[in-house]
Amino acid sequence: MNKKQVITIHGGEAWNSYEEYIEFLKQKDYNPYEQKTDSWRKKLGDELGDKYDVISPLMPCGWNAKYLEWAIWFEKLFPYLQEGVILVGHSLGANFLAKYLLENKLPVSIEQLHLVAGCFGAGGGFELFDDLSNVEAQCGEIYIYHSKDDFVVDFNDGKKYAKALPTAYFMEFEDRNHFLQEEFPELVDKIKHRDTI
Repeated sequence: MNKKQVITIHGGEAWNSYEEYIEFLKQKDYNPYEQKTDSWRKKLGDELGDKYDVISPLMPCGWNAKYLEWAIWFEKLFPYLQEGVILVGHSLGANFLAKYLLENKLPVSIEQLHLVAGCFGAGGGFELFDDLSNVEAQCGEIYIYHSKDDFVVDFNDGKKYAKALPTAYFMEFEDRNHFLQEEFPELVDKIKHRDTI
């Protein structure tokens, strides 16, 4: 039995200029003892179970992301993609998937697209336009997740996605900030609901 393929694209930082990036590095707090907690992205494979194959590529230069570099790296996945793939993008990863699908056609069908706390356009070539109909045309189902208390990406960006993707399901939250939690049951449920259809 073939497993259902899920591709997750993580977030990152994108800048309008190199100077902005340098200033970010100067201002960023540093703690050599800081330990990152496990996020839902790391646990997604376990949460989904044996019927799913979760692939999470490490995208280039996460702190100074460039769209062209991410697109080149993303296309390295193409020989491995299966029909009916499920795509999940978080933060800049959501922006990346929207822009890539706006400008390109994936070589396989997309069963679901999940945009989690996505910024609607960013520097580094990640600009977006209000018409995302090419994205809708490629995806069976689209889900948008955004929290009103997001401290990284403004909630209005989620509303922009909802307006640009009128057939998508827009899920508003009150207290998930930037979806940095360890568990994300709503995402798991939406991916797994395909098992009951």
